[in-house]
Amino acid sequence: MGNIIAWRIYEKPIPEGYKILVDRLWPRGIKKSEIDLWAKEIAPSDDLRKWFSHDKLKWNEFLEKYEFELNNNPDFQKFFKKIQEMFKNYDIIFLYASKEKEFNNANALKIIIDKKFIK
Repeated sequence: MGNIIAWRIYEKPIPEGYKILVDRLWPRGIKKSEIDLWAKEIAPSDDLRKWFSHDKLKWNEFLEKYEFELNNNPDFQKFFKKIQEMFKNYDIIFLYASKEKEFNNANALKIIIDKKFIK
């Protein structure tokens, strides 16, 4: 069974595993061959992303709002099933572009997914 790792896409080398870009916007200078899946449909909405703006004081509220968005997003169920399947054989690498290493959507998604695996 694998691990879920949040990793900044610009930090090389990217760890081995199933690489999923979890940002809504494509990062500059990155080739499509560097990732296995672009899951833009499960990234935070533009409104939520702009509201949050990587403000650590809004982190807990962002987690709640993002989880609410995901629970109401039909694409998330498909994504979660894919993660469960890939997790059996690979580490899952959630790639993000933000310079903020702690308070970002990839770490939020990791927390939300981890919580779902534990249930």
